[in-house]
Parts: sequence; structure tokens; C-alpha cells
Amino acid sequence: MITPTLHSSPGPATEAGKRFWIKNKDGFPNLLPQIFYQLCLGLSLLTTVAIAEDAPFRPEAGKFPPLEKAHTYRGELIFVDHANRRGSIRVQGSGMFFRNDPHPFAMLPYGIVRYHGAPADLRDIPLGTVMHVHAFLPPDPKTSSVPVLPIDSGKQDANHNRGAGIFPAENHVLLLEDEPSHCQRLGLTWKLKEVQIKSHAGMIIATRQPKKGDDAKATEEPMTFDAATRIWRGRECLSVEELIAEGAWPAEGKKGLNGQSVLLGITWKPTADGIFTRFHISDIWLNETATQRAALNQTETHKAFIRSRWMAAWIDAVEYGKFGRATITATLFGGMDPSLYADFTKGSPALMNPVADTLKHTHGAYGPAHMASKGPIQDVIKLPGEAPLGSSGIQIRFETDLIIEGIRPTRIVRVRPASWPQAQVPREEYLSDSLEERFPSPTIFPKY
Repeated sequence: MITPTLHSSPGPATEAGKRFWIKNKDGFPNLLPQIFYQLCLGLSLLTTVAIAEDAPFRPEAGKFPPLEKAHTYRGELIFVDHANRRGSIRVQGSGMFFRNDPHPFAMLPYGIVRYHGAPADLRDIPLGTVMHVHAFLPPDPKTSSVPVLPIDSGKQDANHNRGAGIFPAENHVLLLEDEPSHCQRLGLTWKLKEVQIKSHAGMIIATRQPKKGDDAKATEEPMTFDAATRIWRGRECLSVEELIAEGAWPAEGKKGLNGQSVLLGITWKPTADGIFTRFHISDIWLNETATQRAALNQTETHKAFIRSRWMAAWIDAVEYGKFGRATITATLFGGMDPSLYADFTKGSPALMNPVADTLKHTHGAYGPAHMASKGPIQDVIKLPGEAPLGSSGIQIRFETDLIIEGIRPTRIVRVRPASWPQAQVPREEYLSDSLEERFPSPTIFPKY
């Protein structure tokens, strides 16, 4: 019998000369062959890799984090601070949903918001909407705009019938998407199985599954609806009452829906009957035309917003010249409509202004254009390969004769082609006197 006590081998300290000694039952050393050492080393490395793959991921400055490293969860959006690109979500866990405290989150500078299958800003998302979150640890805990939690906080039981998982440490978001956006990105659909109705309200039994595939493994989920639920068909917005009048749904009782394929907008409302984690249907999109119209409306809203706030990017490199001249290489952030990127053309004039990690403009209270660096776009470069989420895969080279502080490698900027309107941003969306003025103080409220 060998006692598993390992000792360093005497001899030269070379890789080839490494051995381990094991004492047998008589106390005499037995020399293990090199192959055993290599096997132990290999198993150790495999274990280390497995642990690293499961460990929470912290993004680095100047690098877009891989989506597959993100921690994912979903919950109800219950608070938004749109000016600082942060908010709170009631995270779905294993316990009573209504007991779960608000969980703060912050969008990464390059973080993407999707609503109705289209680009969005936090201000576009109605409170109560159930969102899918893909998030990481804070890149720099010292400058986090939301509380920094212990790394294992997501595994801790929150007690009071709430369960674990409702306070994940990964609260800096790369992708925040509503249910229709989530389904469209992953090629999923909701199949309606049955409707139960009374007084224009009731329950729908549905399964979420791949558009093409067997639903044998899909789990049925009951969700409520009421008279306020919107049903979108083509260019029409129908009510529950109108579906009943058409005979598509019964006025009372149950009816099978034969697995009708739809997209659902999902929210949460307080529920009766002692059910604590049942979600509510706010919208039903019955066909592709209705889905596309919802996406188009949201896209136009977001395009107008970006043109008034400028396109966000980060600085890859700065080549300094004489007397304040510089050539800047910047990567435009992703998630926008292609028409916005098309406005960045070689030879066209542009403006560039530093911003905070919250994308708030800095350097001046007269508007972002007041202190911005100005000059021509020398080149627009499409980077090879597939762009990681958060990146557009497009770089611009921008020349200016007056580079300002804040335009440095890894720093965040906003860029405006001169063809976009010159608009003044509201007070809560820029920093006036100091970069330390990260959030509005109570002094923004008037004294009466």
C-alpha cells in the first residue's frame, strides 16, 4: 500500500530531472516515473482551466469582452436612471419573485440595449418589462456607478423565501434585451397552446422553443393577460375584445390554439392565488409584418436619439504632431442602425468630444460642440472578421489641429459627422466643471 505523501525529488532542478518520491509502508522511497508527474500536471492544468472558465469575468480597458463569458439572468426592469445609463432589475430567482429587492446594474460604455428587436436607449424601455441580462464584473470597481458586490454574492441564499441568484456580482451589462429581441437573436418563438378567458382576462399556456424543431422538451409556461394586452397583426393593433368578436378567442372558458407561433412582450404584475413568479403578457405579435413594424418604429426613435447625442467610440491610438495636431484612430461602438455608420465617410468633417464611462459629455457647459476637437475623417476602415458584440467593426482615422484632454488611448469619446444636427444636450447629460462630477447632486433641484 502506498501512502499518498509527495516530496520533491533530490537532484538537478531541471524540467527533465523532476521526480516525486512516495514512501511505501516500510518507509522506503519509491520513485514515480516521469509520466506520472506529467499526468498530475496535466490534470492540474485541466482543473485550473475549468475553474477559470467558470470564474466571473472582468472586462479590460480597450478590449470588448466575449458574450459567452457573460453571466446571464432575467428580471423585471423597475428603475431607470437614463442619464447615467444605469437602473435596477428585480432578478428572477428560485423563490418568491415579489420579495426580491431591486438589483442595480450599469451599462458598459459599449453596452447594447435592444427593444422590440431594434436598438434602444434605457429611456425607451417601459418599467415592468422583463429583460434578459448579459453582464460582467465591474471593469474598475473604484469607478463603478452601482454597488460592487462580493464575487460569490450570486450564489448566496437571500433568505425570506427568495432563494439564490438574485444579487449577481455581474452587474455591468454588455447586452440588455427584451423578450422579442431575445427570441429574434436566438431564433426562438413562442407557441400558444391554450387560452383560458373570463371577462376579457385570463391565462395563456405557451412554450418557448426554436422556430424549427420539436417541442417535446419545451416547458409549458402559464402567463396572464388582460384587456390592456395589445395584439399586433400586420398594421393593426387589436384588443382582446376584438379577437373575441372575430371568434379567434372564446368569450368565456378554454380554447386550444394549436401551437400558433408568435412573439410575446412580457412584463410582471402582482398576482393573486398565492402565485409569486407568474409573468404577464403585454403584447402579442401575430405575424412578421407586425414584428417588422415594431422594430422600424423603435429604430427610427433610436436613430434620432443618436444623431442628437453623437456616436460613441473608444480611442485605439493617437499619433501626436506639432502644435496640438494629432491623428486619432477610434473604433465605433456597435448595436446601431447601419444608416448611422454610413454617415461616417472619408474626407467628411467631424467633431470628437471626450465623455465619461456613462457616455456623458465632458469639457464645457455650452454644449458638446463648444470644446470638441474638429477636423476631417481621413479614413473609414472595416476591420477583418466578425466584430465582437459591443463593437461595430468599423474604425475611423480622424485628424484635428487641436486635440483636447480626454482623447487618449482606451478613453471613451463621442463623434458627430458634420451632417448631423448640432443640438444642445440637457443638463443632466453632461459634466460641467469637473470629471469628478459623475452624477447630479441635489443642487440640480430648484429652491422654492
